[in-house]
Amino acid sequence: MSIRPWRDIARRPSRKIRVGKVEVGGDAPISVQTMTNTLTHDIRGTIAQVRACAEAGADIVRVSCPDEASTKALKTIVAASPVPIVADIHFHYKRAIEAAEAGAACLRINPGNIGSDAKVREVVKAAKDHGCSIRIGVNAGSLERDLLERYAEPCPEAMVESGLRHIRLLEDNDFQEYKISLKASDVFLTSAAYMAMAEATDAPLHLGVTEAGGRVSGSIKSAIGLGNLLWAGIGDTIRISLSADPVEEVKVGYEILKSLNLRHKGVTIISCPSCARQGFDVIRTVAMLEERLEHVKTPLTLSIIGCVVNGPGEARETDIGFTGGGAGSGMVYLSGAADHKIGNGEMIDHIVDLVEQKAEALEAERAAAEAEEAAAGQAAQ
Repeated sequence: MSIRPWRDIARRPSRKIRVGKVEVGGDAPISVQTMTNTLTHDIRGTIAQVRACAEAGADIVRVSCPDEASTKALKTIVAASPVPIVADIHFHYKRAIEAAEAGAACLRINPGNIGSDAKVREVVKAAKDHGCSIRIGVNAGSLERDLLERYAEPCPEAMVESGLRHIRLLEDNDFQEYKISLKASDVFLTSAAYMAMAEATDAPLHLGVTEAGGRVSGSIKSAIGLGNLLWAGIGDTIRISLSADPVEEVKVGYEILKSLNLRHKGVTIISCPSCARQGFDVIRTVAMLEERLEHVKTPLTLSIIGCVVNGPGEARETDIGFTGGGAGSGMVYLSGAADHKIGNGEMIDHIVDLVEQKAEALEAERAAAEAEEAAAGQAAQ
C-alpha cells in the first residue's frame, strides 16, 4: 500500500512468457508494441521502420507475413532489429512455419482463419522447435462460423469461447508459451471480452482496440478502452492501432501507460490549455519542448503553465517548472521550489538545458545505486 492508495493499481496475476528477450506477464513491465506498415519484402524500408519504432520506445514490433517473399525477408529483418519481431500470420499456416524458421520471436495467428486443427498443430510444433511464443489473436471481425451462427453476432461470449477453444488446442499440444488478444473496434465489446477472459485464464493478455481509427480518434478510443482495462489491472502488453505512422502508436501507448503510472519513460509535460492570462505562448512553447526533449529517455516531470493561478501549485509537484509572469519573464521552479526568473525569449533553451542536466544527474544516481547494490551482493557471497 502506497502513501497515495487511490493511485494504486493491482495487476491481475498472470503467467510470464517470453517474446525474445522481452518478458510478458507476471511482474514484467507492460510492454508496448506496434506493427510496421511497409511491404515486408522491402527489407531496407522495413528495417528502417522497425528501428524508428524501437527508438521511439517500442519493446516489440510486429511485421506482416502474407506471402513467401515476406518470410524470406524475415531472417534479415530479425537479424537487424534491436527488438523482438512478431510475425503476423493469416490464412496460410506454412507462412507461420517459415517465420519460425526465420527467427521470429513470436507468431501471431488468428484461429478463425489459420485453418484446421491439424494445421495449427504443425504451427505449434514449429514454434516449439524454434523457441517462438504464440499470440492467439481473436478478432470480432473474423470469428469462426459456428460461433457466429450460435451467437448471431460478435459478442464477448463468442470471443471468449473462441479464445478458450484455441488455448485448449495449444495446451493439448503441451504448449504454454502463449498470450491472447480479443480485439474489436467497439470499445464496449473489447472491454467486456477482455474482462471475461481475465477471469477464465491466467495467460498474459495482449490489449488493443482494433481498427481504432486515425491518430486523434483512434488514440481517444484506445485510451478509453485500454485505460479502462489497465486501471482494473488487466493487460500485460499493448498495441495502439492507428491509421498513422507506427511511431505515433508507440508514443500514444506510452502516454496511456504513463498517465496510469504503469510505465515511466521520458519527460512528462504538464501544461495548461492557455487563455488570456498567459504570460507567454504556451501552445507553441509546449510543441517546441516536446520536439526538443524527445531524445530524453530518463523519466522526469516538467510543468509549463501560462500564469500564476495554478502554476506554482503544479510546479510544486514536478521536477522542473516554468510559470508565466509579467514584463516578459517567468519563474523557474526546481524540485518544487521557486528558484530564479528568466526572460520568455530565453526560456526554451534554458528549460532544455535544465532537463538534460536533471536527466544526467538522475542517471548518475541510478548508476551509483546499482553499483552499490551489486557490491553489496558480492560482499554477501
